[in-house]
Amino acid sequence: MLLVFCCTLLGAGAQVLIKIGANALPNPSVRQMITSPWLLSGYSLYGLSTVLLVLALKHGQLSLLYPVISLTYVWVTILSVTVFGEELNVYKLGGILLIVVGVGVLGLNGRKS
Repeated sequence: MLLVFCCTLLGAGAQVLIKIGANALPNPSVRQMITSPWLLSGYSLYGLSTVLLVLALKHGQLSLLYPVISLTYVWVTILSVTVFGEELNVYKLGGILLIVVGVGVLGLNGRKS
């Protein structure tokens, strides 16, 4: 479970780096997308996240671990507000709450098994 949680943090970080990289490319070309340091950093974090996910899934139940990946949406929303100054409204807060509650309910189910 801890590995999957780490995957969510790495995935969110990767998305922020990719957004920064995309913003830095006014007219993106394939060459720029494969040579940009920001984008390469984001791709690398995604790769590391995938490796950790493989390790986690080898020893865990897919139906319990994979929904935890949805926490990535929570971290991305928080980072979007703090890094990019995006608006946090009641709908986003409600969505975050639903995700957290849903993952929590799934976690309770996993403890009973």
